[in-house]
Amino acid sequence: MTASTPARDLDQLAINTIRTLAMDAVEAAKSGHPGTPMALAPVAYVVYNEVLRYDPASPAWPNRDRFILSCGHASMLLYAVLHLSGVKQAGPDGQVTEEPAVSLDDIRKFRQLDSRCPGHPEHGHTTGVETTTGPLGQGVATSVGMAIASRWLAARYNRPGFDLFDFNVYALASDGDLMEGICGEAASLAGHLKLSNLCWIYDDNKITIEGQTSLAFSEDVARRFAGYGWNVIRVDDVNRLDDLRAALASFQQTRDRPTLIIVRSVIAFGAPTKQNTHAAHGAPLGEDEVRATKAAYGWPADARFLVPEEVRAHFAAGVGARGRRLRESWERLFAEYKQRFPQEADELARMARRELPAGWDAGLQPFPADAKGMATRVSSGKALNQAAQRVPWLLGGSADLAPSNNTLLVFADASSFSAENPGGRNLHFGIREHAMGAIANGLALCGLRPYAATFFIFSDYMRPAIRLAALMKLPVLYILTHDSIGVGEDGPTHQPIEQLAAMRAIPNMVVLRPADANEVVEAYRVALASKDRPVALVLTRQNLPTLDRAILAPAAGLARGAYVLADAPDGRPSVILIGTGSEVSICLEARQRLAAEGIPARVVSMPSWELFEAQSEDYRESVLPSGCAARVAVELGVSLGWERYLGPCGRFVGMAGFGASAPANVLLKHFGVTVENVVAQAKAALEQQRTPRRPG
Repeated sequence: MTASTPARDLDQLAINTIRTLAMDAVEAAKSGHPGTPMALAPVAYVVYNEVLRYDPASPAWPNRDRFILSCGHASMLLYAVLHLSGVKQAGPDGQVTEEPAVSLDDIRKFRQLDSRCPGHPEHGHTTGVETTTGPLGQGVATSVGMAIASRWLAARYNRPGFDLFDFNVYALASDGDLMEGICGEAASLAGHLKLSNLCWIYDDNKITIEGQTSLAFSEDVARRFAGYGWNVIRVDDVNRLDDLRAALASFQQTRDRPTLIIVRSVIAFGAPTKQNTHAAHGAPLGEDEVRATKAAYGWPADARFLVPEEVRAHFAAGVGARGRRLRESWERLFAEYKQRFPQEADELARMARRELPAGWDAGLQPFPADAKGMATRVSSGKALNQAAQRVPWLLGGSADLAPSNNTLLVFADASSFSAENPGGRNLHFGIREHAMGAIANGLALCGLRPYAATFFIFSDYMRPAIRLAALMKLPVLYILTHDSIGVGEDGPTHQPIEQLAAMRAIPNMVVLRPADANEVVEAYRVALASKDRPVALVLTRQNLPTLDRAILAPAAGLARGAYVLADAPDGRPSVILIGTGSEVSICLEARQRLAAEGIPARVVSMPSWELFEAQSEDYRESVLPSGCAARVAVELGVSLGWERYLGPCGRFVGMAGFGASAPANVLLKHFGVTVENVVAQAKAALEQQRTPRRPG
């Protein structure tokens, strides 16, 4: 603060700087949303410069408060405060550089290629963006995961005199966020868990793109959140900074519940009309309106991207100085903690690097061959518990299906997470798949290794969160059971058909469909070793034989995505049978039938397309030689995508429509997923290979 600028005037100058940066960026891009950043500039200013425990020079400080812009369309609000706060960019190795996370040049190139100011905030692209937002509701739901992480980290690592973790989580939400169903799921769970370190700030501006919210939204939000068990505070005018400060202070003093601050704002500083609503919310204001608005602020009308030096100095003296002081104090405390508690300190360092403890997989035990076998959901439960005992920060749960998913941790110190027991590792999400996915992302963003489980069919309910995990390169583990028409009598509503293809379609996603208990063990080795992409384990309800690895290839081949499980006697098959999951055993039996008829066949277990595609061309050729065009793929899903492996002579045995309600063995016969049909299709593929197509 300069001697010539009173505090109140400096507050307003900083707020107007945020507003004009947003206007100028959107106007330069001829694209974007100026209204919400302009309206909410006072909130961003007070939270960042006066409240947030955050060091711009060390943006990955573990005990920093988190700020999430859930209304990601207002991205310029976040970019403006990141710029004014002087946040430094982290390099690819995670080390902080001297480069600003958001420069003025980045703001000038808002929404343009290679700018750190994309249309919606992207975690990992712009340092200071705590999570990728844009799809409404995802940000607030992710914030619940972060608040849970803060509680869990404190319970496990804090010691008397060493309060390493007590960070708060702030999320700025719009009407759109509150309308999305995921918001209700997440808010309900947050209230149940009494997450008093969580504060949502709701911008009650009563406008969406179509017009007044009264078109479709008339609920009493305050009563709704009170019913969830939240502390609800109203601020009737966003421009009353002292009211904002008092509301935030009330949040910090509340110890028994999360807080919702309902802030009344008027978007784009004018009552929106039928003609100007969209322009104010989702399009540039236009040069004339920009000039008029700047004049109302007392701003130079022709100035573009103006940042007064006293505003920079004000942020440096605010969030900059406060954050540095708090971070340095924490680092001194942690240095002493490291001497007193070296094992715990080592765990925290590994978490920060997304590394696992040395020898973490030593407890994973192989399963003996067994013709009766077990469901892969059962072997998964055993492997999960074996791994979790050696990875203390592996935690998670199911959308009310843990006994069926086999995802309960049952060893001595694995208890249930609750308001009273924040150190528990079994998370009970209730029947809230969508929120579960986003909460898992929040946990991962805080260094934990979360798993989220449900029936495979219900992965559709959390697909948006799964997609964001892949986009953010988060190592979230999805345990998805009841993976096919093998569900049986539950019928087509519970039988996944297109879900495998849909999951495989997500970039940076690894899908693993193991064929038996030992492939499950290897799947856990792959999944938990992942540092930069989510992994889905797709598992059966029905028993599968545990294959005899004394006569078949080792299950470790799973790590390469596909491997030769059983080959022709001379290694030169006439036909290749490719199976995944429960269908691999069908392929093995079909191979024996073909051999009895003098047709040498190779069986390839292909649990993961993604891992297979990452192998060398030589390896892929060794598994699927181009000289053998007669191929049959067997999978209880749709054929979409299999053409890349089958070629012009290939056949697919699987599903072409929805399932039905009947015992699993009846369904397999009804839909032709049988040994007999695989044999028949293998012969047909051979015949087509021998009979060249006629031209024309």
